[in-house]
Amino acid sequence: MRSALAAGVVVVLASVVAGAILLVTARVILLDNVSTAAGDRTAQVTTALTARNAAALEMALRPSGAGRSLAQVVTRNGEVVGASDAIAGMPALSTLRPAAGRRLRETRDLSLTEGEPWRILATGVATPDGDRIVLVAESMDAVADSTEAIVTALLLGVPILAVVVGVATFLFVGRTLRPVEAMRRQAATITATNLHARLPLPEADDEIAALATTMNTMLDRIEASAAVQRRFVADASHELRSPLTTIRANADLLCAAHLDEKAGRSVARIRAESARMSRLVEDLLLLARVDDQRKPVRREDVDLDDLVFAERERVATEHPDLRVEGAVTPVRVTGDPDQLTRVVRNLVDNTVRHARERVTISLAARDGRGEIVVGNDGPPIPAADRDRIFDRFVRLDDSRSRDAGGAGLGLAIARDILTAHDGTLTVDNLTDGAAMRIRLPLSQE
Repeated sequence: MRSALAAGVVVVLASVVAGAILLVTARVILLDNVSTAAGDRTAQVTTALTARNAAALEMALRPSGAGRSLAQVVTRNGEVVGASDAIAGMPALSTLRPAAGRRLRETRDLSLTEGEPWRILATGVATPDGDRIVLVAESMDAVADSTEAIVTALLLGVPILAVVVGVATFLFVGRTLRPVEAMRRQAATITATNLHARLPLPEADDEIAALATTMNTMLDRIEASAAVQRRFVADASHELRSPLTTIRANADLLCAAHLDEKAGRSVARIRAESARMSRLVEDLLLLARVDDQRKPVRREDVDLDDLVFAERERVATEHPDLRVEGAVTPVRVTGDPDQLTRVVRNLVDNTVRHARERVTISLAARDGRGEIVVGNDGPPIPAADRDRIFDRFVRLDDSRSRDAGGAGLGLAIARDILTAHDGTLTVDNLTDGAAMRIRLPLSQE
């Protein structure tokens, strides 16, 4: 639109300048033609006067061009001694009285016409009967008509031309930028989870196609770098599982031995830290698998109510001091049951960690989607952190202690798994706490 408006403004300015030049040039040429015609008529009358040829003078004084050219011969006192038939009996056309051999010009309106200017050429002529003034009046109606026609054409043509150029520019520029818009829309959908996507290549082999090719090449490099990182995380996590298992097994053996109090506390810390490290390694492995979009999500029917009931029972068993609330209705979706179980468990563990006396674990079907709400009566999540908490390794725990909080991967894992299942994970505020809301499309039976 800006290009179309700019093109229209440029056309208007260029047309006005060109029209002004045309108007001035045409007016100068037409005025020169009028002056030339007046000079030719003056020469005819002057020749007849100096030759004292009455017949030639009468012929020279006759009007031409349907009365568009008039001639008079007057004395210096203004007495008319000869005139065209159209102005016979009229006083002198002009008060100009040049000396013999001199010429003077003026433009004025005559009473013959209404508002029509005339160009008058006054020439002094020495004759045997005394000095005479030859007055030749040429109508400037053609000049005025031509000027009016040019101005009218500019007033009518310039807006039309500007509109035509603006519309054409809008269409052509829009057509040219359509591939750019397609590239922009595709680029807006590319995230860390779908680096395999590429920008569409235009059919034309032009600069835009070169830009798309360059951008796709850059995406190739980014995808390759991300794949290397994912492989590194997966390989490192996999290699860490064996020594961690060994450490935990030996810690369990040491715990079974009868050690003194100080050594027992150290072994307990080793056992707790190794368990925490094992959970972190498992989370990293799961993240690597979720990030690898080349491995499709396993699809089978999953009864969400079974998952929710299992988590409610686990909370009631492990945390008897907490009250579990929320209604559960049967809901079936399609997806990977192991991954969806991991999502619900992560959210439940997170909400239990921040609960005071009550947790909410509910399930219902709304608007064609299964909806799980996992909440508690703990502190609400600040609005500024509702998006940030889904980033990896982000924790909002006030105490930052290793016992009070996890590694900051649970919510990130849950969101990535739900995104792969075409679901969403959002934060809602309750009247006396906070809740996580899961939405998954229902199974198509």
